[in-house]
Amino acid sequence: MTMLKEGRPTTPEPVKDAHMAPATATGNRALMLEEALIFEIGSTDTTGVDFAQAPTVASRLGTLARTDAIGLPGLSEQETVRHYTRLSRQNYAIDLGLFPLGSCTMKHNPRLNEKVARMPGFADLHPLAPQSTVQGALGVINELAVWLIRLTGMHGVAMTPKAGAHGELCGLLCIRAALEARGDARQVVLVPESAHGTNPATAAFCGYKVEDIPATPEGRVDLEALKARLGPDVAAVMITNPNTCGLFERDMKVISDAVHAAGAFVYCDGANFNAIVGRVRPGDLGVDAMHINLHKTFSTPHGGGGPGSGPVVLSEALAPFGPLPYTARMADGSIHLIEEENVGEEMPQSFGRMSAFHGQMGMFTRALAYILSHGADGLRQVAEDAVLNANYILRSLDDVLDAPFAASGPCMHEALFSDKGLAEGFTTLDIAKGLIDEGFHPMTMYFPLVVHGAMLIEPTETESKAALDQFIMALRSLAERAKAGDEALKGAPYHAPRRRLDETLAARKPVLAWTEPGLAQAAE
Repeated sequence: MTMLKEGRPTTPEPVKDAHMAPATATGNRALMLEEALIFEIGSTDTTGVDFAQAPTVASRLGTLARTDAIGLPGLSEQETVRHYTRLSRQNYAIDLGLFPLGSCTMKHNPRLNEKVARMPGFADLHPLAPQSTVQGALGVINELAVWLIRLTGMHGVAMTPKAGAHGELCGLLCIRAALEARGDARQVVLVPESAHGTNPATAAFCGYKVEDIPATPEGRVDLEALKARLGPDVAAVMITNPNTCGLFERDMKVISDAVHAAGAFVYCDGANFNAIVGRVRPGDLGVDAMHINLHKTFSTPHGGGGPGSGPVVLSEALAPFGPLPYTARMADGSIHLIEEENVGEEMPQSFGRMSAFHGQMGMFTRALAYILSHGADGLRQVAEDAVLNANYILRSLDDVLDAPFAASGPCMHEALFSDKGLAEGFTTLDIAKGLIDEGFHPMTMYFPLVVHGAMLIEPTETESKAALDQFIMALRSLAERAKAGDEALKGAPYHAPRRRLDETLAARKPVLAWTEPGLAQAAE
């Protein structure tokens, strides 16, 4: 790759087709297959398997017996496999290339983790198996819990939350239980503008009134505004650190001290823990509760709604109110689950349960395998390399894209750009759609809300310099086209299975269920 003097990757001329390719009879384009809906492949009045005629018996369903056809398509095994394989080839994945979604930490998922998770002793267990027969699995949960406590400098951990937002709910329920235990009915949760969007949603779900705290021009929490709002009605402050502007909250300890002096608690959104793991212990900064996304920091695969895991580490003040069950190592070395029937006087103030069983076992095994394979020094390097990669992207693009907080110091895990400087009529969406044509999943768009037309990019530590250079080259090209007013960019993507959709209409009038064409026309 040719390099400029300052070391920035150059931008090659975009490849243009000499002529439009002729249409094909099937609609397929070589390996890009035009796949029908599964209802259009199979018929609702056929089945893909043969069963012997069932004997006639008296029904015990009564009024619950089905009176209409089930309405599902019947496909053979081959048709089913081909359908989903073809769809999977039209999707993007971390195994195909860099996944730049900001605040998502889409890092490589080591295959060693997958091998461990698929070991029969873990994969084939039942959550109700006798505890004496699953000591290995309970040992995994317990050892992972110990690691999470040590890495964060906290007092305890709730392992059962199954996602980040589920962990936020757990943390706030602990805070509410602690306040109720002292007869303190506080009603307000403060959320900075630079926090994750789930924070105010979780607080509102818990019945709290949510109030915003503004950010400073440099993208951090306005300390004086926060101090001015603290009072006897404030239950907690929910703060994301590093924040969604990609910056470390340098005043975190001062913030925590002020919140505690006002009688409230500090909840930290740990979604961006990957940038500080092994280097900063949130407990040392005065944090009372923080969820950890195992599916981000500790590499367990995620996307498409799951799977996830969001253990919550708790301070000494909140640990007594954490949920059941939890693991405990006995004097004889065995590990027991502490549940309602055997909790005794150990945790009488627990607020209850977050889930029916013990949490996401498959995520636990993957996360512990990742931690043990890296060790404490390796986890520290994870954070260092993640920050290095993000700053490389920031400084490689800040001459062609507006970086509103570039002067606020080094970014942490992610680089943030805005749409300032694009030609009139061109938007962040145009650049995102252009990235699809370049072979990349788009970055996070229009978040955080404090930046107009935000483009949030998190490369993680697992990307090589060569991969980063290719991404930077593609994004530079798109930024230059958008600034120059290249109208062709407004039509992107051109090379995806589908062209640009009307996203506003799709959001306002989504079609979520298939209806037979005849019935659909009749309904209209």
